[in-house]
Amino acid sequence: MSSPFERPAPAKLPPLPRYLRRIVIWGLVAIFVAMIVVPWLASFFTDWLWFGEIGFQKVFATSLIWRIVLFFLGGAFAFAYFYGNVRIARGAGTGFPVLYVNRGDGVTIDISRTFTRLFFPAALLLSFLTAISLSSWWLTLLKGMNGVALGSRDPLFDRDISFYLFRLPLISGVLGTLITLTFLSLLATTAMYWLRNDITLPPRRASAKPRAARHLGGLLAFWFVLLALRLWIVSTAGLLYSTTGPLTGASYTDIHVALPGLYISAIAAVLAAAWIVFGVIREKLVWSAVWAVAFYVVVSVLARGVAPVVFQKLIVSPNELARETPYLRNHIDATRRAWGLDKVVGRDLSGEVQLSNADIRANAPTVDNVRLWERDLLMQTLKQLQEIRTYYDFVSVDDDRYTIEGRYRQVHVAARELNSASLPTRTFINERLTFTHGMGVTMAPVNQVTSEGLPVLFIKDLPPASTVAIKLTRPQIYYGELTGEYVFVGTRQPEFDYPAGDQNIYTNYKGSGGVPIGSFLRRVLYAFQFGSLKILLSEVPENPSLGRHQGQRPGPLSAQHRRARDDGDAVPRFRCRPVPHYHGRRTAEVDPRRIHVERCIPVCGPHVRRNQLHAQQRESGDRRL
Repeated sequence: MSSPFERPAPAKLPPLPRYLRRIVIWGLVAIFVAMIVVPWLASFFTDWLWFGEIGFQKVFATSLIWRIVLFFLGGAFAFAYFYGNVRIARGAGTGFPVLYVNRGDGVTIDISRTFTRLFFPAALLLSFLTAISLSSWWLTLLKGMNGVALGSRDPLFDRDISFYLFRLPLISGVLGTLITLTFLSLLATTAMYWLRNDITLPPRRASAKPRAARHLGGLLAFWFVLLALRLWIVSTAGLLYSTTGPLTGASYTDIHVALPGLYISAIAAVLAAAWIVFGVIREKLVWSAVWAVAFYVVVSVLARGVAPVVFQKLIVSPNELARETPYLRNHIDATRRAWGLDKVVGRDLSGEVQLSNADIRANAPTVDNVRLWERDLLMQTLKQLQEIRTYYDFVSVDDDRYTIEGRYRQVHVAARELNSASLPTRTFINERLTFTHGMGVTMAPVNQVTSEGLPVLFIKDLPPASTVAIKLTRPQIYYGELTGEYVFVGTRQPEFDYPAGDQNIYTNYKGSGGVPIGSFLRRVLYAFQFGSLKILLSEVPENPSLGRHQGQRPGPLSAQHRRARDDGDAVPRFRCRPVPHYHGRRTAEVDPRRIHVERCIPVCGPHVRRNQLHAQQRESGDRRL
């Protein structure tokens, strides 16, 4: 007979009923499929169709293959690294100390086994998150593997610029992943050894059994070595992007204080790793680890935090211009090389030379193309004169050159795009099926004005009418820089073309581009992808084509790939920015099919257009649509 005052035996957590475990497992599987698998499959198939339509399925396949490879390899490595360390810490013994939790009613529950079993699902979760993260590195990996030298070197480390563009991001990502996995593995193995009573942590008498000391000491020392490598390679290179000085780049403080501080911190990390190894040999791991971590933290704070700030405030700021001048010169020289301005030959002009009629006649092409109009003001004028309807809009004015009536002329060109946000009635039919394109362009010479001070228009009105020998064979604009929405063409619904007085003129898409979505399955996929049941439920088309515009382009394409194919049609594909390129002379005939397919109008704001202008100056090319 047991005593009434005897302490109850430890209780165990009751197991879940089998049917409840099945419900929980299948519920988690259903959530995973609904939240992860189905959206991924929908995105995959729609992107596959899209890349196939624009002729870049190989690019998409390359991206997909490397994503899959990195996903599985990265996930397998993360799982093996983390769970392998946990299994080593757990060991093969069965004698596991019991960890009790008091429920408050005098009954204690053994949770040690349950706690240790949590490491396996934790390893799965960690490997899955790591796999997702690494799969997004496919482009970084390929650039790091295939980067080529650019022939220009930085003034601080004398490395080729390609190192910072291609290899440094890859090195930084690999070191960051290893540091994170090592730190998490260190925490998990420390917890496992503590559960096994293989280590005792302060404030009690700190100690560690030899097996635990070797394992934990090796992980901690390896972690410090990884920190040292990241400081020595990645952090030092990051000084070239520093904003400590007046401009972006390495400043006086960065080179004379921050850079030595990084080197000192890296050496401190190596010394901390050696200190830990020495502690393992002397069987004093715990206190060696504490002192090594404290040593590294103190050195890093002083060398990388306090010293640069104090030096900048007390030494550099009082005489900043004199100290920063060499580094400002490096910044200016690098900017000139980047834009190709170092190849520009400078000449002093006295301003005393008198122009003669012979000089003007000899430079007639230049004089006749001197630009008089400021683009922003010209765009405001065109908006007032040529938008014609509220749902049309001019987004930007661009310069171009054409041979017009035997003369090489510089002109301003603005595309009259459709602004769906300004439609009087915004419905699915109007936005996706009826109002699908803009109409025509306005063209004005850069050096002419009317007697009223208005621009002379070579091409104007709706439908576009030309006063010079320039023909617009297909003025419909399915590409543009204004919207980022999808439209359907090739349907039974007539497309609005342009207004003619009180009447509207309609047309039908005559191209062959776009992704055919006539089948029910494809409509389901795109309805899910765009989150619109109207794609599935509306009585749209027999064999419609879907045009995806800028902002919905799946996956990265290189700058050269961003130009759509020239197949002779105004195809409603995704909208894109052009890249600077060289041009020869162009004949007088203008075909908007080429304007908006081969040379897409740039999708950019004023600051991007300014950067593109600099790039064009660098490439010595003319701006073209």
